[in-house]
Amino acid sequence: MPRIKHIAIRTSDPAKTAAFYKEVFGLEEVGLARSGFYLSDGYINLAILHSNDEAVGSSPRDAAGYAGIDHLGFEVENLAEICEKLEGAGAHATNQRIDMVHPTGSDAVSYYELKYRGPDDQVIDVTESGWIVT
Repeated sequence: MPRIKHIAIRTSDPAKTAAFYKEVFGLEEVGLARSGFYLSDGYINLAILHSNDEAVGSSPRDAAGYAGIDHLGFEVENLAEICEKLEGAGAHATNQRIDMVHPTGSDAVSYYELKYRGPDDQVIDVTESGWIVT
């Protein structure tokens, strides 16, 4: 069954926002993003990303300075099946496979994700279960 793996938010001050979630909710920092931080409660990850300096698209989430939810990430058992369901429900792919490597201490976490836009223009990341390697 697919499960929510992460939620990404945008903010003008990722360090301050990350500190807030670590202090108030006890989230642990589990990695660094190119433009922010990855936190976790051990079940779901929270990506805290820097707001865009310039508009990058037509969605309100693409506006310069946008703060709020950026995208949802799902981990699925069968990526091909979910991609077919997404497209059948009207979502459209916005990229090809993106390979990611993020340092976490002495190990590197590698995975890939596909990005879709749902009917409400919300960005949805999907990655296959078991692909994450440490």
